[in-house]
Order: sequence, then structure tokens, then C-alpha cells
Amino acid sequence: MQQSIALSRRGIAGLALAAGALALAAGAHAQAWPAKPVTIVVPFAPGGGTDIGTRIVAQKLSQLWGQSVLVDNRAGAGGNVGLDVVARAKPDGYTLLTGNVGTQSINPTLYKKLSYNPDAAFTPIGLLAELPFVLAATNSLPAKNVRELVAMAKASPDKFTYASSGNGGSPHLSAETFKIATGTRILHVPYKGGGAAMTDLMAGNVHLLFASVLELSGHIKAGKLKALAIASRQRVAALPDVPTLEESGVSGAESGSWLGLLAPAGTPAAIVEKVSHDLQQVLALPEVQQQLLAQGAVAKGGTPAEFAGLIAADRRRYARIIVENNLSAD
Repeated sequence: MQQSIALSRRGIAGLALAAGALALAAGAHAQAWPAKPVTIVVPFAPGGGTDIGTRIVAQKLSQLWGQSVLVDNRAGAGGNVGLDVVARAKPDGYTLLTGNVGTQSINPTLYKKLSYNPDAAFTPIGLLAELPFVLAATNSLPAKNVRELVAMAKASPDKFTYASSGNGGSPHLSAETFKIATGTRILHVPYKGGGAAMTDLMAGNVHLLFASVLELSGHIKAGKLKALAIASRQRVAALPDVPTLEESGVSGAESGSWLGLLAPAGTPAAIVEKVSHDLQQVLALPEVQQQLLAQGAVAKGGTPAEFAGLIAADRRRYARIIVENNLSAD
């Protein structure tokens, strides 16, 4: 009996040592990550706000990790092509996603069929930045402000056009919300990404565009476009002289976006926590904050749980708008 008890005790001790070794190995694995380049999928074409913001942060993460951080633009279907790529990726932390309010909070309601499960395909890592929107116009448009635009659009229904980065994106929904709030009829011209929409706007092929201050402020300051209104509740530092929609006489049409990092579902918690921690470290850098602020974005951090809460809250908010106004991208 004593020999049996001794053997049992030795077995328990062995199991404890084995468990400790496994815990150490897991910790060492997390510490070793990343051991190779990391890819961040941007589900839109180069040149848009999601792309610009991602590249600012990716550069600093690369320096922090001592590994290349590659930005992979996978545009299409309002961001759903890129999200499908990440949803199918190996959950090892080496493929991440920059999502925005459109991809994470709008598309699940706006699109009736998705190739991935929006409720289970991704693990939120952390918020990156808030992106106030601006209503910009091509220089050839006679309207100098929102009041003049609304008057012209009501006098000539379906004569004027607005561009977007694609069906179902936040620029599309922002413009539709504006039309509802103002009782105007303005035709939608979708593009495959914000960069293409912006190029055609500057060329005068379309009249209007709702997009982030981050991606449009440089062109506005250079005189290539004119800003009619800021779509957020407050003016922005990058364009301090541009009034808000509320100041311009339009209520209930506030809109904007945000950027955040996500990983495929099943990514180890230790890696998610490390990326979240390192992201906050990068966002705290004064040069990163200034780079984002100068272009109209506001650096924002937070925990994975806080980011998950933001996604869910905005999803409820936009679902009401989409359902009540019978909007659909399919």
C-alpha cells in the first residue's frame, strides 16, 4: 500500500512538472511571436482611409516587432472579399485584418448573404483610430455649401451624383442617410475602393463624396476638392473652418468610421493580447498621433473587449437605419 501511494505521488509530481513545462512552452511561443512577417489585410483598394491609417500603424509595428508588417489590399464587395480571406486564414496571428464600421457593423445587416459568419469569424484586437467624415464636392459643382447643394438637388432630382468606395460601405450608407435627412434624390455611383472614387471626384466625373477626413483633407487643402460639411457632431482640427452638417441645417445625418485590428477566430489569446498591447504602445507615440491627426483621424486605443462592444453597438445602430429605410447592397 505504501509503495502504491509513493508511486501515485510520483505520478502526480510528474504530471505537475509536465503541466509546468507546457505552460513555459506556451509562454515562450507567445514571446517568440512574431518569428516571421505579419500580413494585415486591408479589405479596400490603396488610397482610402482604411489603407492610409493601416500603413501608418504597420510601419511602427514592424519596427517594434523587428519583422516586416505587410499591407495586403483585397478590395471587393464592400470589403467582404478581404474579410473572407482573413476568415479562412490560419489563426496563428500572422494574418490580421483592419476592419472599419462598414465591414464589421454595417455589412452584416446590409448584405443578406455572406461567405463568412460575422458573429464568429473574427476576434477583435483593438481600436486603432476614429475617422470623422467630410462631405466633399468636385470644384465644378456650383454649390458652395450644404444649403445650396440641397436646394439644387431638390430643384433637379437625380441630376447630381455621389461616389462611394463600393456598395455597402460606410460612405454609401452615409450618403443615403444624408439623402433621407434632406429629402433629396442624388444618384449613387459605386467604385472599387475609395481611391478610385476620389480620383473621379477630382476629375469632375461625379459631384459628391462622403469619405474620411484622413483620405480627403490633403486634396481639400491643395484646392483639388472643396469641403461642404463635416459629418460628425464636432468640427475637426484638420479642417477647422469647415462647418458640421448640424451647423449647416441638416439634422440626423451624422456619420463617420473607425479602424480596428482583428484576427481570425481561434487565434491564441496570448497573441491577441500581445498585438493589442503593442498596438496601444504604437498609438501612444506622439508622431503616430500627429500623423493621424494631421489627416483628420484621431488615434484611439482600448482593450479587445471594448472594441467588441463598439462593434456591437454600431451594428445595432446601423441595423435600425438599414431596416427602417429598406437599404440593401444585394
